Amino acid sequence: MAAPWCATGPDPAREFVAAMTDAGLAPHDPADIVADGRLHRFRVAGDKHGTRNGWAVLHLDGIPSGTFGSWKAGFSSTWCARTRAALTPAERADLAHRVDAARAQRDADQRQRHADAAARAAGLWAKARPADPRHGYLLKKRVLPHGARQLGARLVLPVRTLAGELVSLQFVDADGGKMLLSGGRKRGCCIVVADPPDPWRVLIAEGWATGASLAEADTGARVLAAVDAGNLLPVARAARERWPGAGIVIAGDADDVGRRAAHAAALAVGARVLIPDVDGADWNDLAARAEVAA
Repeated sequence: MAAPWCATGPDPAREFVAAMTDAGLAPHDPADIVADGRLHRFRVAGDKHGTRNGWAVLHLDGIPSGTFGSWKAGFSSTWCARTRAALTPAERADLAHRVDAARAQRDADQRQRHADAAARAAGLWAKARPADPRHGYLLKKRVLPHGARQLGARLVLPVRTLAGELVSLQFVDADGGKMLLSGGRKRGCCIVVADPPDPWRVLIAEGWATGASLAEADTGARVLAAVDAGNLLPVARAARERWPGAGIVIAGDADDVGRRAAHAAALAVGARVLIPDVDGADWNDLAARAEVAA
């Protein structure tokens, strides 16, 4: 948690929103920030309609103070209406208590959101049918379904813990548009693309289609799709914890973000890195080009 952001001003609520904005977490509608000492979720300015990735707790009784953060960005910060130097020891202790209470509210709310999403995921997954191998996205990416299912026109991919618990879903349109189930857990979870008996190594890719190409090229490997570059490190750590002696390879994308994320994940867990030698490409791109060339 970042150090408290403290200020003085005639309108504490406005100062609180200003602190949020300075931290890069401006609310789309400041009216969503309610000063009742309870946690409120809100849409962050610039986020998609219907999302509520931000959270805030604001107290105006006593010394105005608050805590805010983002589940999506994974950060939090605090604010108070006085400088720290102006607070008495008792006031500092009260502020610390409020911060701890806000953190507990945030954690409880997130656990409930994850539980609700997991229940929705289970229901939708049960309704989905095996994916049509002629689905537009599969044809575009030149891969097999690998256990994917389908609801209407969209592919449905299961996001699980490495213990096998279904926690969320990813939906993919024929044109490649992707969406995760709202409120679902992602950090450290993945889409298991291939899980053969006695795998000789673990391959971790960013996207599912990349993982599918890897699974088709190396049928003896366990293949995991982390969903995005930011989740490579958490998934790699989870994989190392679950399979301590496994050979792990981070199959990153050949862009700046992908390279950095792949190398950071490999360094953290003692893994190897495989990056395509074509700038901007991933392993699915290379597989598709090789198939066309053949």
